[in-house]
Amino acid sequence: MTAETRISDLDLAALLCSRVCHDVISPVGAIANGLELFDDPEMDQETKETALDMIRSSAKTASAKLKFCRIAFGAAGSAGAFIDMGEAGETAKGFVGEEKVKLDWQAPRENRPKQEVKLLLNMLLLGLAGIPRGGTVTVSAEGGDLSVRAQGERAKVPEALAEVIDGKADLASLDARLVQPYYTRLLALSAGRSLVMILDGDDVLVAAKAA
Repeated sequence: MTAETRISDLDLAALLCSRVCHDVISPVGAIANGLELFDDPEMDQETKETALDMIRSSAKTASAKLKFCRIAFGAAGSAGAFIDMGEAGETAKGFVGEEKVKLDWQAPRENRPKQEVKLLLNMLLLGLAGIPRGGTVTVSAEGGDLSVRAQGERAKVPEALAEVIDGKADLASLDARLVQPYYTRLLALSAGRSLVMILDGDDVLVAAKAA
């Protein structure tokens, strides 16, 4: 990807901000709705308890998403910092949850360069995009190789994502959804790795290998 085929830094920043807002708007909106119900003087006690449960659950979800986005998209420490892979795994598990997807985090608990951890978390997002009906996602980090394997019903590589990862997409069409695979490609290139997202049998495999 050359400078001529990249979007501007301002556009990248704006689109990533839109992506983060997209991720957190739903649980934050649910918190607001729950507070409205809870404060309604005409609501009975049972409804207020339900509203309080909604607020608790949504607050937990919003916090998990923000923690994940802070590492995956944000600075998460000073330049050149290392991040504990165990901590990253716990953050990823909180983000994924337990309803639709089971996350099998097999990366060893060790400190890794921040850019590698950011790349791996963004690869996880690509894997999740490959199994919209849910399933199991296995994250591995062995030596210089990073991989995410997504198993689920009708697993597939979305065409739009594949075009972005392969560097063949029309960058004018990038939006808050497609900026994430674009950003993942940039992370891989900056780390000297080649990024692929392919069907491996019935599974979706996202891999970043040292060039």
